[in-house]
Amino acid sequence: MSQAQDVVELILQDHRRMEDLFRLMRSVEADRAAALEEFADLLVAHALAEEAKVYPALKRYKNIDDEEVEHGEHEHDEGNEALLALLEVEEVGSEEWDSKLEELVEAVTHHADEEERTILNGARENVAMERRAELGAAFLEERERQLKAGCGSVDNVRRIVKS
Repeated sequence: MSQAQDVVELILQDHRRMEDLFRLMRSVEADRAAALEEFADLLVAHALAEEAKVYPALKRYKNIDDEEVEHGEHEHDEGNEALLALLEVEEVGSEEWDSKLEELVEAVTHHADEEERTILNGARENVAMERRAELGAAFLEERERQLKAGCGSVDNVRRIVKS
């Protein structure tokens, strides 16, 4: 099986792309608004796909802590709230924008780090490669469906945060 289908590798690739987008959003030379737009879509699609297709499957494995999975879902909520706060700032690059960006970076970086150490390491050690490939395909399909639906729009993020 290629790593391209392994759900663990796919999630890690998204995490690395989010880090790249953080760098762009911090750079005065980059198109920060475009980076934020890509980031919003990716973060929301990634989290929804994890919650719909990956987390429920991983809860079935006895060596993967259900509390860690539930904690991951809670941290998705925190990330969405921080994302909404940044999306609602009117002026890209303003002091308020920079402050909200750092809150978002902190929330998402904390979650990604924790998820990689607990849930993903547990999946790598306890879930068969074939099953990880199945989960990877399901994750990609759901992620793509969310991206096509414009999941990172401010209205959709607002709806997710309020639900």
